Amino acid sequence: MSLRRFAPLVALLAACHKAPAVSVDPSPKSLDPVRLTEVLAEQFTRSADAWNRGDLDAFVGDYAADSATTFMDGRRPQHGLAWIRAHYAPLFQPGAKRDSLRFEEFTARPLGTTWALVTARYILYRNGATTASGPFTLVMEERPEGWRILHDHSSSDPR
Repeated sequence: MSLRRFAPLVALLAACHKAPAVSVDPSPKSLDPVRLTEVLAEQFTRSADAWNRGDLDAFVGDYAADSATTFMDGRRPQHGLAWIRAHYAPLFQPGAKRDSLRFEEFTARPLGTTWALVTARYILYRNGATTASGPFTLVMEERPEGWRILHDHSSSDPR
């Protein structure tokens, strides 16, 4: 008896044979919120340093460089890095008055593996006194060049 006759049957049996079960979780793992907060807090310390030394390019470098990036200007969303740059540029002109900046109450909440919701408070100060402050919320995305702001909604505390 030729084994060739049974080749189709062997192939069918092999195809029907179940492989050992492997547990695969199709949902992406979330980022560690403590580590994410540490990483982004370091980034925002560098951002405040850029502000304080008058480096506009480094300061706006945290925003995603695309036309879909949004910034709430108090009335409506504004779109694009060019608008954000133009919004901050007067504060970086030679001789412009720009108080020092720091961030407080910083937390980051993972929204999957490459997205985060950031909340914090900005503090502008001069000679040890707060001149302006307010809470802000950011939606950020991790990209090849690092974490970038996709949406910025900042508010000012009433005076």
